[in-house]
Amino acid sequence: MISYIRGTLAFFEEDKVVVDVGGVGYGIYMSGQDMSRLGPAGTEVRIHTYLNVKEDAMQLYGFLTRDALQVFRLLISVSGIGPKGGLGILSALTPDDLRFAVMAGDVKAISAAPGIGKKTAEKLILELKDKLHLEDALEHAAGEAESTGVPGHMGDVQNDAVQALVALGYGSTEALKAVRQVEWNNEMEAEDLLKQALKYMTF
Repeated sequence: MISYIRGTLAFFEEDKVVVDVGGVGYGIYMSGQDMSRLGPAGTEVRIHTYLNVKEDAMQLYGFLTRDALQVFRLLISVSGIGPKGGLGILSALTPDDLRFAVMAGDVKAISAAPGIGKKTAEKLILELKDKLHLEDALEHAAGEAESTGVPGHMGDVQNDAVQALVALGYGSTEALKAVRQVEWNNEMEAEDLLKQALKYMTF
């Protein structure tokens, strides 16, 4: 019903922002991660939204990217996870971190989100493992790289390096972060990237 809202950031509340659109203030619940990326009051913003309609209220949930909104829709499709639970997960994990956690079956990372227990995390992994794909996360990284002139095969090499780190027993989130910290050059192969990434892994 409401795909996005564009207006002036009026003020912050504990778990939401208020955006002024033509003199009307829209309260939008957002993750802590997204709220921290917004500018100060007075900034022009565009927020992708999901309208949750309940018997006694209509609530807007907002995201800075369409990708985050799509991941949120998948999260709330899981039995036992409502809009607040989905937002809590995206406060604890970025969409790409969540993809890696699901791929690796990382129950601990997901259950660290507020209100998400071990059983719910296990159910989430089971239901979303075929819907959240590692390739999507790496395509985002490759897309960012292409915009700065980095060769397109970076995504394939990153994928192989991350898979190798996970196979070595490292956490999926840590593996992704380590791989992204390596200074890229177009001569790199997965083995080279893996060796460099291991320098950034915590023990």
